[in-house]
Amino acid sequence: MIEWYDFYIFGSLATIIATKFFPTGNATAAFLSTLATFAAGFVVRPFGALFFGRLGDLIGRKYTFMVTLLLMGGATFLIGCIPAYETIGFMAPVLVLLLRLLQGLALGGEYGGAATYVAEHSPSHKRGLMTSWIQTTATVGLFVSLIVIMITKKSMDKAAFEDWGWRVPFWISLLMVAISYVIRKNMHESPLFAKAKAEGKTSTNPLKESFGNKYNFKYVLLALFGAVMGQGVVWYTGQFYAMSFIEKVLGISDQVGEIMMYAIVFATPFFVFFGWLSDRVGRKWIMMAGMLIAILSYRTIYEKMYQVVNPENKTEIVEKGTSTAEMVENKKTSGFDSVYTTTKVFTDGTTTKSVKTIALENGSVKMKDGKPMIETKNTKVINSSDQWSLVFWVFLQILFVTMVYGPIAAFLVEMFPTKIRYTSMSLPYHIGNGIFGGLLPAIATSLVTSAQKANEAAGLAKTANQSYLEGLWYPIIIGGICFIIGVLYLDGKDNKVED
Repeated sequence: MIEWYDFYIFGSLATIIATKFFPTGNATAAFLSTLATFAAGFVVRPFGALFFGRLGDLIGRKYTFMVTLLLMGGATFLIGCIPAYETIGFMAPVLVLLLRLLQGLALGGEYGGAATYVAEHSPSHKRGLMTSWIQTTATVGLFVSLIVIMITKKSMDKAAFEDWGWRVPFWISLLMVAISYVIRKNMHESPLFAKAKAEGKTSTNPLKESFGNKYNFKYVLLALFGAVMGQGVVWYTGQFYAMSFIEKVLGISDQVGEIMMYAIVFATPFFVFFGWLSDRVGRKWIMMAGMLIAILSYRTIYEKMYQVVNPENKTEIVEKGTSTAEMVENKKTSGFDSVYTTTKVFTDGTTTKSVKTIALENGSVKMKDGKPMIETKNTKVINSSDQWSLVFWVFLQILFVTMVYGPIAAFLVEMFPTKIRYTSMSLPYHIGNGIFGGLLPAIATSLVTSAQKANEAAGLAKTANQSYLEGLWYPIIIGGICFIIGVLYLDGKDNKVED
């Protein structure tokens, strides 16, 4: 759980990190740069899987994931110590990127070790149930990161949090890692690995036996393209893109943490339920059903989320609205900008605020690439009823996640033999989640931004009437391909690990 906390706290604070470690002037570009850095941590996960997977098959599961824990915790703590872009310039994003890569490498080695360790301790009729607890840790890690951020925010004013308070969740990581290290140090090695080692049956070259053997490599490819690739995009759509969509597209930045936390709390027990169910009815069809329902319903769900808070569907109390124009000092340029603020109040309690900032230079509008530098920030505070509606739609998406993710650890472990299990299952898992899933927030946000720009350029002749839904094509297409391959080629009948 701690590794997931460390990894996802970066994504949870992406909006603030964008303003701290990247050049100012274009908020969207800075946010996309942050998402790209966030994604970089995912891209290197397969390399971590190869390196630490090989280590785990050579020297054991226990010691390998103790190393990954320390690597992850150290990198997270140091991200919270990096000076801002204003202080050290381009070294800031460079250092963030390097530490983010270290986090990705550590996470790449962690999951395979945890899954094989628990599976090799579990009886066959409870393997889905026991390993499903591991599957809750990613979601719980995200949940804990949101809790820590919320507590930190409430313990200080907004200005202090945006100035330095956002670093606190990164520093807290060090305490969690110390506790986890002590627990892991007292754990015993996996009985199956210990037995194989005592009998001299461990692999001397796990990489060659995993990927150089055609028979085993076929299963690696099937695991990736028939299961994990689709699971990855469903996971990141339900938990990360949903959060990004609420914050960036719907403009609900103050309540997004609360919405996500409630949805996560209600949905998390279903990881264990579907893990338990997979011990009784098999794992393949639970995962395939979750994938299919998800890709068929995404556009409907996100349209519902958009419309439930859409001001066009509400009645404005015009007399309560305000509109101001003022000159505000820009501390970064020592000049002044024109700032126009418009607030609106609606009969159901919703309030909206639009702040349009026009950058000035020597009294004239500042230009960049031939265009005036204008930044508009729209935020919204919704009523309790609308908030619970969003909780429900996010809960539904996480429920799909629990169907595809709850049984998959046991499913992957059972596909490969003990001596190369750590290596063989780690690579497809981290390509599926790290590459196909981890890139989802950046790709989906880019698709939405491109559609919106195309609409702005086309004026009334819009190219996409629902530009805010364009980002969903990525998980729908990737998930659809994975579903077809999984249905046609996955067997799903092997439930042994003693091979």
